[in-house]
Amino acid sequence: MSVEKCVDFCTEKELSLAVLAGDRCLCGFPTPLFSLHEMEDEEMCLHRCHGEEFESCGNDKYFVVYQTQVQDNRCMDRHFLPTRSKQLMALASFPGAGNTWARHLIELATGFYTGSYYFDGSLYNKGFKGERDHWRSGRNVCIKTHESGKKEIEAFDASIVMIRNPYKALMAEFNRKYGGHIGFASQAHWRGKEWPEFVKNYAPWWASHTLDWLRYGRNVHVVHFEELKRELFSKLKDMVLFLGLEVAEDRLLCVEGQKDGNFKRSGLRKLEYDPYTPEMRASIDELVMTVDAALKKRNMAGVPKEYRPTSR
Repeated sequence: MSVEKCVDFCTEKELSLAVLAGDRCLCGFPTPLFSLHEMEDEEMCLHRCHGEEFESCGNDKYFVVYQTQVQDNRCMDRHFLPTRSKQLMALASFPGAGNTWARHLIELATGFYTGSYYFDGSLYNKGFKGERDHWRSGRNVCIKTHESGKKEIEAFDASIVMIRNPYKALMAEFNRKYGGHIGFASQAHWRGKEWPEFVKNYAPWWASHTLDWLRYGRNVHVVHFEELKRELFSKLKDMVLFLGLEVAEDRLLCVEGQKDGNFKRSGLRKLEYDPYTPEMRASIDELVMTVDAALKKRNMAGVPKEYRPTSR
């Protein structure tokens, strides 16, 4: 037995996990009983392979797990809701806060399409088939919106509100505005007049968006982008339950292997300098604390510590 033999064997079987247990090779998918969430100390697995003395193959008690090239496809099927929903559920966020990524996760986790208050042809072409439906059609599990007016918010019966660190959200939206969904703004845009003008106009909107949904939203479930990234399984499970759907754990485990989708930038492009001036930071920090206070007033957890001015 060797790592290469086991991985090749499981790839041929079209299964996504290759599991080494001493001289045995097991293949399969993650399951609630074998979720890969509880990692052991790697030293427990340092049992040499019979076929390759420099590799670890684990033993009967501690398995070494590799992912093969085969995709876990148990969460790839998606459909419109079988019966039209009488409740309109919003997936609301400030632009750049991960709304499209959250839609991708929700569709995989539930098996149902998400809709949109807008129509974005590029998103439709990438597989978001609910994009073309009217937002009131009732055929989608939730509706993407960046709106924050009283009338627009009160049109929904309940909402998942996505919040992201404003420093990251502003940069992500600036990149989208000048570089497309997965592109990046040019250095000329960052160093020109566009960036300070953008921060001046958009930073207050970052705060007012959340404040308005907390004020006018009927039933609000807040999700922080950073916490969703860190605790994908549990946070996504909460979102599915909030949408009034049953949780299929096999689908959630599958989502972890498909979590990035087609609309995730490969990290924010590192600039050679900090684009935020001290004046910008002072203003944004004040907005962060305003949102933090509003969340706590609603008996919700405040903003994550990485948003807070004292964390820098």
